[in-house]
Amino acid sequence: MKHVLVLESDQATRATLADFLGAHAIRATSVANTEQLRRVLSKEIVDALLIEVNSEDGVDVVRGVAALTDAPILIVSGERTAEDDRVEGLEAGATDYICEPFGQREFLARIHVAMRDHRSPRSGTDRRSYTFGQFELLVRQRILRREGFDDVKLTSAEYNLLTAFLAAPRETLSRERLLAASRVHSGEIVDRSLDPLVLRLRRKIERNPAKPELIRTARGIGYRFESDVAFEERPRLKQSPPSV
Repeated sequence: MKHVLVLESDQATRATLADFLGAHAIRATSVANTEQLRRVLSKEIVDALLIEVNSEDGVDVVRGVAALTDAPILIVSGERTAEDDRVEGLEAGATDYICEPFGQREFLARIHVAMRDHRSPRSGTDRRSYTFGQFELLVRQRILRREGFDDVKLTSAEYNLLTAFLAAPRETLSRERLLAASRVHSGEIVDRSLDPLVLRLRRKIERNPAKPELIRTARGIGYRFESDVAFEERPRLKQSPPSV
């Protein structure tokens, strides 16, 4: 599943973008400021970034982010923008500049094009793994290993769900967020299928699925992963990044 990092100051807009991307089989991580963005880039592999630019310092933000990562950057503006401003954003390091009004199909297509046209090869420096309890998840290989046992086979939906949990240990995740993360193809995962999916994953990682210790139910909200999680990775951050 592709991973898009969204930088947007407005909480409601962040949620709307995350839900839209999730509905189209794109995992979305939303942040409100560049400090949060830097933290995500330091521990996550990102396939593209959406950056909201509606302020005078927006281009400086784009320039700073472009110095951090080789992933394509798409500027999203909630208002019509003059040609000089669009050119300045592109020269600052953006791959595309999207201004309202635009349709959802066009918006999604431009995200896919940016990710498709980004040809920088993913080297071994992108490899990473998550470790929790007796398990190790090799992300690039999509292999779940358990000490002293054969590898655990995961479906695509189970894998996506597990990585969503591992990326946010001890954080209560809403059903909507987990549905978006678990979706393999648009419409494949619906609300009523989340609970059976969680049950299948519990059967593969819990000592006693009937009394889960790792994936705990947060009644009325969603689920929470109750375990310390260690990760080993070397994301695609450029060397000696300047501050943003």
